[in-house]
Amino acid sequence: MQTVSDIRTAFLDFFEGQGHAVVASSPLVPRNDPTLLFTNAGMVQFKNVFTGAEKRDYVRAATSQKCVRAGGKHNDLENVGYTARHHTFFEMLGNFSFGDYFKETAIEHAWNLITRDYGLDKDRLLVTVYAEDEDAAVLWRKIAGLGDDRIIRIATSDNFWAMGDTGPCGPCSEIFYDHGGHIPGGPPGSPDEDGDRFIEIWNLVFMQYEQVTKEQRISLPRPSIDTGMGLERISAIMQGHHDNYDIDLMRSLIEASADASNQDADGPHKISHRVIADHLRASSFLIADGVLPSNEGRGYVLRRIMRRAMRHAHIIGCTDPLMWRLVPALVRQMGGAFSELHRAESLIAETLKLEETRFKETLDRGLRQLERRHRRARRWGGSAW
Repeated sequence: MQTVSDIRTAFLDFFEGQGHAVVASSPLVPRNDPTLLFTNAGMVQFKNVFTGAEKRDYVRAATSQKCVRAGGKHNDLENVGYTARHHTFFEMLGNFSFGDYFKETAIEHAWNLITRDYGLDKDRLLVTVYAEDEDAAVLWRKIAGLGDDRIIRIATSDNFWAMGDTGPCGPCSEIFYDHGGHIPGGPPGSPDEDGDRFIEIWNLVFMQYEQVTKEQRISLPRPSIDTGMGLERISAIMQGHHDNYDIDLMRSLIEASADASNQDADGPHKISHRVIADHLRASSFLIADGVLPSNEGRGYVLRRIMRRAMRHAHIIGCTDPLMWRLVPALVRQMGGAFSELHRAESLIAETLKLEETRFKETLDRGLRQLERRHRRARRWGGSAW
């Protein structure tokens, strides 16, 4: 079985072999975009390159970008742990062309990687294209041999990407994997598209226009490519799973939580272990990138993530702080790809331990107050409230 680490390495090696500069993940706190709370996609660190405001010494790049989505437009915090694919922290694999190659090469690279190097079954793959982008449909037929029944035209903004109300934009093409008829759900664009059978694994964005005003759109002189593929999603497929939490990386963190709490990883507290595993990653990487828990801004989001995990640690019966004890397991799994975890390991552990200690003290005070109210209510025959 290929591990998550193997799959990440294979992606970067493939694109390095195709002349791409392998660029390190940028921090979770964006350097060049004050409008973003956290880095939430691979293209964030290249935003100024795409707009022409910044020049670099390469025109092709590949990254495995650490991302956090836990606030603002992308806020699925309360779903994390309960679904197969929601995360607060995830890695986005991406390849980028800054005015170099365009649609044909991007589609060719994507198809070769997932069918040849990753070995995905071609018969389980289908794609979407923007309804007006006949070029992409023709290229998918030519390069992948897909029939029209597996090239789905989408007329909505789901397949047209824009950086904002103005700026670079263009159609996109999404690659979907069919997990099989035993899982409910229909293909993209169908009434049942929200089911779990057909899962998007890779989005290829063809940046070929600039939105000048709401009414005016012009062609870019040097069209570019921006792609994003969730490492956890592709790893689940390659490891024979439907659920991201069953991949080796997440499973190791879940089992670390189970061992430290003496609670079965797959027993009645399964969801709590999943929440703890996911939130451990988000919390640790945010701390490593300089975010500390507070009552405002990024620090407030971090505190919410930490305390949600700590509430689940309380639910499974942990009387002592748990999260900090799991940091070594995370460093073992991801420290090889992200050296900042090694550098910040002590800070991460100390911050988690202090925050969980304070959280438990607050929780205990609240429970004692509630118990006193109940005792008074029983004594006087009334309600605790």
